[in-house]
Amino acid sequence: MILAVMMVMTISANAMNYNAAKREALFLSDKMAYELNLTAAQYEAVYEINLDYLMSLNGHGDVFGIWWDRRNADLHFVLNTWQFDKYMSLAYFYRPVAWKAGNWTFAVYSHYDRGHFYHAHPKVFVTYKGGNNHRDPRFYADRHIAKPDVHHRTPMAHHNDKPAVHNNKPAVHNNKPAMHNDKPAVRHDSKPNRQIAQNTSGTRSASGHFGARR
Repeated sequence: MILAVMMVMTISANAMNYNAAKREALFLSDKMAYELNLTAAQYEAVYEINLDYLMSLNGHGDVFGIWWDRRNADLHFVLNTWQFDKYMSLAYFYRPVAWKAGNWTFAVYSHYDRGHFYHAHPKVFVTYKGGNNHRDPRFYADRHIAKPDVHHRTPMAHHNDKPAVHNNKPAVHNNKPAMHNDKPAVRHDSKPNRQIAQNTSGTRSASGHFGARR
């Protein structure tokens, strides 16, 4: 009941096996891609970095140890400035794992429902087995991953469970026939009305050329 209320998943405090780390890295990376507007290339790199970090956890001392530092350094190369600033401002991304009562806890589950994903799996989900964090510290810097320039763009397509709302109302057409003035035009070359003729001095006013006022 406590776990259901807190919406925090815990696993044994032993070193994570590959499948468990894979599962948690995928969920965390998917939410980072959603909130940080990652490109597809960034999404794959972030997944690799998160997987390496999780696979390096063997106990409480590793949560904010050298592998956490390496994760932040690698993400600094992968994310642009505004993405990295936002990443550090969100504790469930910046400090995704904690040690409580002898268990690993993942803060991202207090913000997102388990099982809900915004994106398809990254291509490296099946092939990547870990180990990039044991390479040169500039490994991701040398990959030159393209980064979005504008904060408000959404480079990746989001998979929204809700169907798009379409307006099924038919277009409204005005079926009323066009209004025509059926009154015959006043012919000035015919015999004028006697009363009008008496009230004019032989010169027609300009309004006489356009018939009655509308």
